Amino acid sequence: EDFPQFFTPNGDGIHDLWQFKPPSDLQVKLQTIQIFDRYGNFLVQLDPKSNGWDGTFNGNELPASDYWFKAIAVNRQKIYGHFTLKR
Repeated sequence: EDFPQFFTPNGDGIHDLWQFKPPSDLQVKLQTIQIFDRYGNFLVQLDPKSNGWDGTFNGNELPASDYWFKAIAVNRQKIYGHFTLKR
């Protein structure tokens, strides 16, 4: 499944959290995932084994927008991308 293109944290149980879902054939092991807003401000660091990000910062819901991520693998490889938070 890889990195989701969007998520909808509205409490309906479908796409409520954003998290990397490794495909079964993936050889890269991720160490951490960092999420940033569209201005490059750091928001949260995720453990790839956690449930995922709920679209909040300091307990406040963030607006619908595009957000960016940097995933860092244990071999120091970096993967960049973006996704959409839909409200």
